[in-house]
Amino acid sequence: MKPKAKAFAEKAHEGQKRKSSDIAYITHPIRVAERLEEAGFSDELVCAGYLHDVVEDTPYEMEDIEVEFGPRVAHLVAAHTEDKSKSWQERKQHTIDTVKYAEKEVKYLIIADKLDNLLSMEQEYQRQGEALWDNFNAGFDKQKWYNESVAANMSVGLKEDAIPAYFHEFPDVVERMFGARD
Repeated sequence: MKPKAKAFAEKAHEGQKRKSSDIAYITHPIRVAERLEEAGFSDELVCAGYLHDVVEDTPYEMEDIEVEFGPRVAHLVAAHTEDKSKSWQERKQHTIDTVKYAEKEVKYLIIADKLDNLLSMEQEYQRQGEALWDNFNAGFDKQKWYNESVAANMSVGLKEDAIPAYFHEFPDVVERMFGARD
């Protein structure tokens, strides 16, 4: 099922580029899925890692995911899909609320995604400097609020032995990106 999900995502995101660079978009879902696989998570969650942006950013719909990959994968993708008809602030608040209250597999998917986004952002910041923020719907202050809020809420309800190693990396990257500025 994982190779099928990867191929589906590659086809869906064909020709798309990352927001702040010329890098092929598919590199992001592949890294998210690999992080989930390295953490030892279920095939369904790894597939959701490959597919997490398909409904949000391509013409495919949730029904396509369910038909191809089943209700569990579709549920995981749906739980992490933003409603683009809402404002940036509403979408991000929804993600913060979701990461706080969702089942642990949804949390695992969201943080794998957000960590990869932040690591990419950090690389691009080193290359572009403050001009990086011009690539986003929200600038530094709103990105800081959002990422700090995700970090503050991501482990709510999880027992220590249910927290994957990459959860410990996320707040460190948030601090590097949004901590004290010169």
